[in-house]
Amino acid sequence: QVQLVESGGGLVQPGGSLRLSCEASVGSLDHYAVGWFRQAPGKEREQALCIIGKDSLTFCQDYVKDRFAISRDNAKNTVYLQMNGLKPEDTAIYYCAADTVVAGFVSADVDYWGNGTLVTVSS
Repeated sequence: QVQLVESGGGLVQPGGSLRLSCEASVGSLDHYAVGWFRQAPGKEREQALCIIGKDSLTFCQDYVKDRFAISRDNAKNTVYLQMNGLKPEDTAIYYCAADTVVAGFVSADVDYWGNGTLVTVSS
C-alpha cells in the first residue's frame, strides 16, 4: 500500500517549465508503476499523460511527449513529471497514481491516487 503526495504545481507563464513531484509518504514506490493524469476545469479527467514502469520504461502520449518527461528516483521514493513549453491548455489539476500493473493505466483503473496539484499557465 502507498499514499501519494503531489507537489510542484503553481502559476507559470506560457512557455515556462514546472517539475511536478509524486512522493510516497507511506510505502515504497519501488514495486509500482506510476502515472500522471490531469483534469482541466470543467472537463473530465484525461487518459494517462505519462507512465513509468517498475523497470523505468516510460511512455507519454503523443500530444505531450515532446514537452513532458517522466522519471523516477527510487532512493527518494519519488516520481517526477518535467513539463516544458507549457501552454494555457495545460492548466489543470495534475494527479499521480500508482499500481502494480501497468495495464490498469489504460482505463485509469489504478489502485492508488494522490490528491492532485494545480498547474495554472497564464500570463
